[in-house]
Amino acid sequence: MASVVEVTFKGNRREYYSSELPIIDLSDYVIVEADRGEDLGRVTAAGAVAERKCSGCSTGCAAPVPGRRITRTAQPEEVDRAVSLRADEPRVRRIAREKVAQYNLKMKVSEAEWQFDRNKLTIYFTAERRVDFRELVRDLARTFRTRIELKQIGVRDEAALLGGVGRCGRELCCSSWLRELKPVSLQLAKDQRLSLNPAQISGCCGRLMCCLTYEHDAYVQARKRFPREGKTLVTAVGSEKVMGTDIWRDRVFLRDEDGNRRVIQLDELKKEVAEAGARE
Repeated sequence: MASVVEVTFKGNRREYYSSELPIIDLSDYVIVEADRGEDLGRVTAAGAVAERKCSGCSTGCAAPVPGRRITRTAQPEEVDRAVSLRADEPRVRRIAREKVAQYNLKMKVSEAEWQFDRNKLTIYFTAERRVDFRELVRDLARTFRTRIELKQIGVRDEAALLGGVGRCGRELCCSSWLRELKPVSLQLAKDQRLSLNPAQISGCCGRLMCCLTYEHDAYVQARKRFPREGKTLVTAVGSEKVMGTDIWRDRVFLRDEDGNRRVIQLDELKKEVAEAGARE
């Protein structure tokens, strides 16, 4: 019976295939069915793990097993051929950039990727507006004598494709392990009381850092234990307004009607409010 296998290609690009191979190990290089030919990638997950990843991605698996399949395990000479193709891609990028400048197009070539059988060459680019690159595609097809696919990507996708090191000192999440780039809003930084200075909460791509989402749920759940800021409470002192909270130290900042401020532990505040309510 066919099983689901996750195969990774250049730039952390992952796709899912069905496999009927009797034995397949992680990190094996395999030949897979591709657009009008074959491609070579590396196995990064198989079986139940790959099935969960496939069903959880944005595209998902349209059937119990993906339509495209793994045809065979790659031979050493085929792996060497793929390595030589990767070594040729800087030359392709340079020529593509020269062609873009020649046609005076407002686009930036980010990366190039040969398909294993050289039947297709994918060139990734970023652009602020729609670009008419029909003449460029014809020129590139004559130059490289293969089918050309120009693929426009966003700046976050570009960072995932090229890789790099984040402000934390580690490899970018999007280029190492993050399977899907989800929208990140400024509200996440506000909920975590972070500085709203773009230079401090933006990643290498210039957009809000993906890691802002990692702890957001913990902040939201922690704040549910606290009274809402701006709310007026009746405590042992009298009517006091909640000016702020410290979820890590379980503290609440209060101000009474005379402008006097105080800091109180959350448990003590709840006790005072309960006692004040009982007296009423």
